[in-house]
Amino acid sequence: MKIRENVPISTITTMRLGGDTKFLIDIEDESEISDAFNFAKDKNLPTFILGSGANTIGHDEGFNGVIVRSALKGINIDGALITAFSGEVWDDLVAFACERGLHGIEGLSKIPGLVGAAPVQNIGAYGQDIASVFASAKVYDIKNDNIVTLDKDDMNFSYRHSILNTTDTGRYFVISITLKLGAGEMQRPFYTSVEKYIAETGASDFSPAGIREIVSIIRGNKLPDPKVEASAGSFFKNIYLTEEEADAAEAKGYLVYHGRDGYKINSGWLIENAGLSGKLLHGIRINEKAALVLINESAKSYSDLAAARAEIIKTIQDKYGYTLEQEPVEIENQ
Repeated sequence: MKIRENVPISTITTMRLGGDTKFLIDIEDESEISDAFNFAKDKNLPTFILGSGANTIGHDEGFNGVIVRSALKGINIDGALITAFSGEVWDDLVAFACERGLHGIEGLSKIPGLVGAAPVQNIGAYGQDIASVFASAKVYDIKNDNIVTLDKDDMNFSYRHSILNTTDTGRYFVISITLKLGAGEMQRPFYTSVEKYIAETGASDFSPAGIREIVSIIRGNKLPDPKVEASAGSFFKNIYLTEEEADAAEAKGYLVYHGRDGYKINSGWLIENAGLSGKLLHGIRINEKAALVLINESAKSYSDLAAARAEIIKTIQDKYGYTLEQEPVEIENQ
């Protein structure tokens, strides 16, 4: 177990904002988990569980507590069941599965972050999400100081939602997750943008590895690499509508997606059509190719980001009547 003091949150989150955390603990073995949280308890300090920092924003005043990260490694396979430890890089797990001809997460290629963070917000892209393949998670229950298993029914998954980021935020430290993937040939049609790429390029490899390559190219062409450009990934959640709301939106000429999980408007489409793509607001650049992504080009403080966020939300509210909701979580003192 590695314990460091006064670590700038700006150096451990991809938006590169935030003051110091009082302590940072990296857990390298399961036996250290209880010790790490008891360390915080003994000092009467709050804890915050952090992955790679790709969907997390720090505040200027820092965090008067203990940030805990997983450095637990390992991937095991049993037929179509794959178990991966929380400190593994998510995209490495996707590659591992695709190389073995297993499908179900190839559409989640190149999503930044660690395995442990994947079920927290039920990551999803290109028609797939964690909920569709989730079997179970081995977790440490901080409240009861024991290790338990959560199955799919326990997780209450929905769009960008699980118990880990709602009713039980901060209660469980994910040790590992087990996914049940599929084998055999993949069936078309694929997600709209994937089908569009196939039509334009003549791509014909529809194996998990082939679809992974297509998704990786699509993402690479429009999304910035957070290692190169400071960002927190998709900054706003998409807007889900009832059937009645969807009909009303389409009557106004808005682009509404009809999917297996319901009706939605892509928030990036709203931002783009409001004329905000490429704009620089308080040091925050709205990505020109994918308007859902905000890039920290020159912002130095959380207040800069907050001001840019407020302008975007107000513009969309005034123009379309929808209220955008932020996706990244924030590390803040209570």
